Amino acid sequence: MRRVRPLGRAARREWGPLWATVRTAVATERLRAVPMTLAAVCLTALLQVVQNRSWGFGPVQALGAVRAEDPLPVALLRTPLSLFVPALDLPVWGALAQVLLVFGIAEICLGRWRTLLIAYVATLAGTLYARIGVAVGPDGFLGLPGSDAQIVDTGPSAAVVALAVCVCCAYRARFTGGLVILAMVAEIAVKNNLAGKEHLAAIAAALALCAVPVLRGRRRQGLGEGAGTRSGAPPIRSWNLRRGPAQRTSWW
Repeated sequence: MRRVRPLGRAARREWGPLWATVRTAVATERLRAVPMTLAAVCLTALLQVVQNRSWGFGPVQALGAVRAEDPLPVALLRTPLSLFVPALDLPVWGALAQVLLVFGIAEICLGRWRTLLIAYVATLAGTLYARIGVAVGPDGFLGLPGSDAQIVDTGPSAAVVALAVCVCCAYRARFTGGLVILAMVAEIAVKNNLAGKEHLAAIAAALALCAVPVLRGRRRQGLGEGAGTRSGAPPIRSWNLRRGPAQRTSWW
């Protein structure tokens, strides 16, 4: 029992605010709490069904499959839909479960538009990394072989990884966020493929997005302290927390 109690306290510190936010939203709004997530799951399932039909594979590839060899304007136009095109070599139920769980938590905790922004930026980061890596070549730093230019990007998985990291940063679940990053590094060590490297690029983009409000907050704090020194008033420090049962770092 003495060992269980410290573990329980650690779990509450790690996941307590996040769990309280999700539980409250689901209990009060139910499915209305995650309309964007439900739409994403339905769209992912629909694209999976269509691309497995003889008449649908071509259109889905033309509209939502991004490769490093594609012209950049075409790749940028396809990127939004590529978020929801599941990989052909992986079971679709895994992609649907990831989207439902991670997108749903992110929509509740970060908001609908921030979730979409993070998902898009992460996917775009993976796509752009693939183009740069192929251009650098296998002998350069973070370079990729030319054959990777013909591989389709990761679909929703890069967005899922980035959203998980951003939620952990926002709710200060540092241990969980570290595990997500460590798992992606281990993926590269076990299976050194383009998808794993795109996941790391997505994580880098997610960490950059997480750093923006922190740096902005520190700047505001510094300005507040300076103003307080001149006027004698204490600096305002309410920028970094939202009051309530689930206090988290403010996002923009």
